Amino acid sequence: MPETHVTRALHQEHQATLALLRRLDAMLGRHGPATPPDPADPALAPLLRDLASAVTGEIGPHFAFEERALFPLLAEADELVATLTAEHAALLPAAVTLAAAARVPGLPAAWAGFHAAAAALSAALAAHVEKEEFGLLPALDVVLDAETDALLAMDYAAQR
Repeated sequence: MPETHVTRALHQEHQATLALLRRLDAMLGRHGPATPPDPADPALAPLLRDLASAVTGEIGPHFAFEERALFPLLAEADELVATLTAEHAALLPAAVTLAAAARVPGLPAAWAGFHAAAAALSAALAAHVEKEEFGLLPALDVVLDAETDALLAMDYAAQR
C-alpha cells in the first residue's frame, strides 16, 4: 500500500483509470469489431464521455506531473524512468486520438477502428499502471521525505 501522500494520490488515480478500463473492456467485449453498440445504449454515452474526460483531466496531467516533479527524484531508477517516459510518449497521443474519436457523433460507423484502438490502448495503459504500481510508487515511497512529499502533494492538488 502506498505510504506517502503523493503515492496515495497516484494510486487512487490508477484505480480510477483501471475502473474506467474495465468499463471500456466490458463494452468492447459485448460489441465485437463488426457489431457496433446501439447509439441509444444507456451505457455508451457516459462511457465515451468519461473516456474523453479522463484523457484530458486525468491521464495527461498525471503523466506531466510524474515527468516534471517525480522522475527527477529517481536518479537511481534510470531504466524505470526511461521506460515509463517512453510509454507516456506513446500512450498519451493514442489516448488523445481515442478520446477525440469518442466525441465524434456517429461512432458506430467507425466502430471497427475505434474497437481496435480502444482494445490496444486499454491493454497498454493497464500494463503501464501495473509498472507504476509495482515499480514507481514503491521507489517514490523510499525517496520522498515528509517535507518533499507535502510540497509535491500540494503541487499536484493545485494542478487538479
